[in-house]
Amino acid sequence: MRTFKRTIFAFALGAIPVAGPGFGFDGAPVSPQDTVLPVVSPQPGTAAALKRAASPVAPTAPTSSFSTLQYQAEGGHPVAQWKLGKMYAEGDGVIQDDMRAFEYFSRIANAHAEDSPSAPQASIVANAFVALGRYYLSGIPNSKVKADTERAREMFSYAASYFGNADAQYDLARLYLKTPDASRDDFRYGARWLGLAAQKGQHQAQALLGQMLFNGDRLPPQRARGLMWLTLARDSATPDEAWIKESYNRAIAKASEDDRAMALQMLEHWVQGRRD
Repeated sequence: MRTFKRTIFAFALGAIPVAGPGFGFDGAPVSPQDTVLPVVSPQPGTAAALKRAASPVAPTAPTSSFSTLQYQAEGGHPVAQWKLGKMYAEGDGVIQDDMRAFEYFSRIANAHAEDSPSAPQASIVANAFVALGRYYLSGIPNSKVKADTERAREMFSYAASYFGNADAQYDLARLYLKTPDASRDDFRYGARWLGLAAQKGQHQAQALLGQMLFNGDRLPPQRARGLMWLTLARDSATPDEAWIKESYNRAIAKASEDDRAMALQMLEHWVQGRRD
């Protein structure tokens, strides 16, 4: 893991290293199973009534590691369900199947929506809501999952508010900020969620917030602070996130010496934990 001190050093040189992509999950194919679409109340912190599909016959204990993962998922283990959902979403070791991925994520959301945010599996539950929200944004072709922006907003809002998930906060912010007819209240909500996600280290939120501050996009211009956020985002961006690198390069090229010096000071404060 790269340290922020390395970030500051690279910033001073005008170049920031790029983090590598994460690892995928392993798992085994499962038989298709109908899953109730998760329903979440739009009121943050309130879980809706949950429906569960019950199997009348308990499964037989498996004998291989692959079938063990499936067996655990069928038994309601959220970690196994998450691994299989990610496997199908990414086509990792199996044929990519968004509907099966959606089904596994739905099981997690339906069974664990009211789990404590401090529970060991809370991050998995929150990530399942985020995954479902992203499916609702675009829909799944030739399936019962249709594009539904409001449903996506509910999923993101629940994970952002109840679980405090930074990815959900970023996705929710984008929904508010990118709406063509966004009202002043929409923008205020979006900026708030964006700031919360950026403070938690969500690098995409840092990049978008940095863009807005540096360019004065619907926010009072703060070029040094915007450059600070863009520098942090640039350090964490993956190779396929070219927009972050390009945003940083444009900003660093336009920044004055004073902007760069102030941004460097802010980065030092961030490293020291003061986060001015």
